[in-house]
Amino acid sequence: MPRIETPSRGAGPPQKSERKFSMPLIQVVLALVVVGVLLWLVNRYIPMQGSIKSILNGVVVIVVVLWIVNLFGGFHYLTGFHVGR
Repeated sequence: MPRIETPSRGAGPPQKSERKFSMPLIQVVLALVVVGVLLWLVNRYIPMQGSIKSILNGVVVIVVVLWIVNLFGGFHYLTGFHVGR
């Protein structure tokens, strides 16, 4: 039976599942500054109760922290878990 060779991982263009997304550090810092300024503007100029402001601030901080953890590969181990069938 003839042997069929498949290309190794390093040969050819990367497949969609192998592509890595990289974001330069300056873009990360710029995104954090923009989010911080927007949050400051909302806190400063939009009148709302203190409890709502604290919830909003907490949600924004949690989302930013999760985004940074994902950016640095902190959730790569979650790709192996499947829910359901």
